[in-house]
Amino acid sequence: MKRILFFLAICLCTGMAYAQKKQPTLEEVVRGRFYANSFGSVTPIPGDADHYAQGGGRGTRVVKYDFRTGQEAGVLFDAAGSELSRFDGFRFSPDGRWLLLWTRTHRIYRRSFTAEFYLYRLSDGTLRKLSEAGAQQAPVFAPDGSKVAFVRQNNIFVVDTADGSERQVTTDGRFNEVIYGLPDWVYEEEFAMTTAMDFSGDGQTLAFLRFDESKVKSYSMPLYMGDKPAMKQYAKYPGDYTYKYPKTGEDNSVVTLLAYDVPTGATRTMNVPVDADGYIPRIRFTKDGGKLAVLTLNRDQNQLDLYLCEPKKSGDCRLVLRDASKAYIKEEVLDNIRFYPGHFSWMSDRDGFMHLYWYTLDGKLERQLTSGRYEVSSFLGYDGRNFYYQSNERGVTQQQVYRVDKKGRKACLTDRQGMNTATFGSDMKYFLNKHTSLNQPNVFSLCNADGQVLKVVEDNHELLQTLAGYDMPQKEFFTFTTSEGVQLNGYLMKPTGFRADQKYPVLLTQYSGPGSQNVLDSYEVSWETFMATQGFLVVCVDGRSTGGRGADFEKCTYLELGVREARDQVETALYVGTLPYADKDNIGIWGWSYGGYCTLMSMSEGRPVFKAGVAVAPVTDWNYYDTIYGERYMRTPQKNPEGYKASSALYRADKLHGALLLVHGMADDNVHYQNTAEYAEILVQAGKPFDMAVYTNRNHSIYGGNTRMHLYQKLTHFFQTQLQGHGE
Repeated sequence: MKRILFFLAICLCTGMAYAQKKQPTLEEVVRGRFYANSFGSVTPIPGDADHYAQGGGRGTRVVKYDFRTGQEAGVLFDAAGSELSRFDGFRFSPDGRWLLLWTRTHRIYRRSFTAEFYLYRLSDGTLRKLSEAGAQQAPVFAPDGSKVAFVRQNNIFVVDTADGSERQVTTDGRFNEVIYGLPDWVYEEEFAMTTAMDFSGDGQTLAFLRFDESKVKSYSMPLYMGDKPAMKQYAKYPGDYTYKYPKTGEDNSVVTLLAYDVPTGATRTMNVPVDADGYIPRIRFTKDGGKLAVLTLNRDQNQLDLYLCEPKKSGDCRLVLRDASKAYIKEEVLDNIRFYPGHFSWMSDRDGFMHLYWYTLDGKLERQLTSGRYEVSSFLGYDGRNFYYQSNERGVTQQQVYRVDKKGRKACLTDRQGMNTATFGSDMKYFLNKHTSLNQPNVFSLCNADGQVLKVVEDNHELLQTLAGYDMPQKEFFTFTTSEGVQLNGYLMKPTGFRADQKYPVLLTQYSGPGSQNVLDSYEVSWETFMATQGFLVVCVDGRSTGGRGADFEKCTYLELGVREARDQVETALYVGTLPYADKDNIGIWGWSYGGYCTLMSMSEGRPVFKAGVAVAPVTDWNYYDTIYGERYMRTPQKNPEGYKASSALYRADKLHGALLLVHGMADDNVHYQNTAEYAEILVQAGKPFDMAVYTNRNHSIYGGNTRMHLYQKLTHFFQTQLQGHGE
């Protein structure tokens, strides 16, 4: 009898515990209650392999920490009592003698910003402004710390760190005309560039790019007062922001490589054999004899060349290596090319999968470092004996950190299933590993080069305790094969309180862009998670063109974007509709940016499987998008007119099926509001009903103040109305 009572008591307590679990609210999800803590940025300290630096005290201190223990080992900078009350970021000079700190940051585009920069000498605590003449951009140290080059109002200046003297290098830089030392908008956005200059090893030569964008056509965005008192000048009459944005098939900036001789002040133009409409996406001095490495791409971006140039001599450049593709060279290759004494690393998918290669400085292949049916995602560095990298050798949804030597002996340094990302310190002696999996928020661990965990410095224990009090939907991986014989990977989240004998409306979420991956073994609580608590079966599938599965899978959409991706999302809906608990008559789809584009393409694919969809900030025709991204996958409209037509949501708008909500920010500098405006007009003329939400002064991310909350409330109501009949 006692055993029965005890069993009943356990059941009752368990039931009460389950009943007491909460449902996450939309506000909790959107406002970030379930975000995982980050450990913060780990900055290697030059010449100090045993320590790393982090900013602390809410931007008032730079602190040194021990890689072995995670314990504080000293304060490198303290703003207390200085003219710099707080800072937004910091960086070491390559020789480790100086700290560069910045404050009053003003964002421009995705990566660019101006700020007031300060130089702090670590040896004696001397702090001074980098320049007294106004905000600066993109400062670059000479390797010996003797000089800093920066940009102000599109011109380059050089400061001597010893005495603070400043000289102007260029004079004809002007907004929307000529840029020195900085990328133009399209280089910054699509080549992930933050600077376009570099010092030689002895600090005597500064190489830099000059962008002449005078012939690039302009795009203007209206500006309103909105919720910003600082914008009150636009209260009666809207203002505008006009900048240079090259669209597919149109003129790019004319790019020139120059070299400035610091001692003499002479400037030389380098003879880079690049096409007149080609690209120079990276310039870097090597570790050998002051040679300048220059990477060039043709306009079609299917040929990547490496040149070594002599800035102090003739200015001529010698071709060292050429990599070519039948489709395109992936942009992520660029930052995985690194130079060491006598050698450089290279990444290529020339054998069908992205792998690492090791070359001598004269362009001779010494060995292929990795091979197999897996993808290397990034090269982490070389310590003189071993090469470190990240790859998905253990599965497309996984990422581990590896080490391999020149004889091919390999070791996996991370043994936990999920996604692992490493940040190494100086000399590759230690690294910080970030691990996450479906049910594990970020865990940050300090490890040695053998992968041994020395100290767990953040395990998100409090978040796990918080999550334990919620009835949170869980992701489940699945695969299926389309009618075309293509196997696709996906995940689903069953609704809270799921019952196999019920049918649930379906919400498909996707991005679908080239090289992207959404189906990964990593923690996330998102708006889709909330929708699963509202009775939706949430599904996500990575269709063709997404990453991690080799060049054939990713590049099969070349010259005809959106067609196969849309087909795969339709196939996903058809497959999910066969599940006994899915309501095939109430399936919705949504996405943002490329995902918004794929939403429109999928809803007008021809098979009417979607009852409703939301497209946020979508591209609607590749004629409206930028040269580098659009032409990488489509070539120019002049070369590929039929491909552009097949890939346009405008040309298939008459086939649109289902209720549609279009959303866009009016100050979107990336995917212009023009895309949505033109698509909406075609729907109007075709007699197609749709809803629309426009956000004042908001960029591609559509955030600020209450904006995100308003957006997701609107999306929630739309799908509840269309797929669940709420509010009808």
